[in-house]
Amino acid sequence: MQAVITDFRNHGNPNNKQYMKAYMKNKFDFIGIKSPDRRLVSKSFLSKESLPPVEQIWPITYAFWDLPEREFQYFAMELTSRYSKLVEKDWINHYESLIISKSWWDTVDFIAGTLAGHYFKTFPDMIIPTTANWMQSGNIWLQRSCLLFQLKYKKYTDTMLLESFIIPLSRSKEFFIAKAIGWALREYGKSDPEWVLEFVQNHTLQSLSKREAIRRLI
Repeated sequence: MQAVITDFRNHGNPNNKQYMKAYMKNKFDFIGIKSPDRRLVSKSFLSKESLPPVEQIWPITYAFWDLPEREFQYFAMELTSRYSKLVEKDWINHYESLIISKSWWDTVDFIAGTLAGHYFKTFPDMIIPTTANWMQSGNIWLQRSCLLFQLKYKKYTDTMLLESFIIPLSRSKEFFIAKAIGWALREYGKSDPEWVLEFVQNHTLQSLSKREAIRRLI
């Protein structure tokens, strides 16, 4: 872990820090490593030969999550994703903890679309109880995760489930909810544009959601 921290900080660019911080609405500090450079620095640490044993993954992930610079949260997510074939049923509790800690779209969308998305394919019996709790939580990031975890499911998207998330959230004026509704519909529209167009026509959505949903369909 210390080697990662040292290497990241050695590659930080002070000229990038303020720009990156401003892009994230000044919510987080940055070392100043842009994504392509960060992936190059991370490559050796994320290679199969360098990965720690699976029983160490969550203590390490949380340790990186607690560091102040945002690049370490990105590294933590990428590290965790390397263990997708070893995912265990209780990992959803860890994903939830990450979603509600230091929450912003840049981490939540990866956790929802990549980590939780794979998890729910592995443990489909956990979808209903987990998303029911997330929807009822009042936490916009957990609700956004309900909308987005099927992003990569394509034709296997459960449209009835997606609809059950969209309808109760459709009147929300929260930007990140309205945007996610449109994004989820737009992605599924690549597989079934007719369904998306019909859904948009038959339901009242925020203008942002509707615009995002159909902008590649008309």
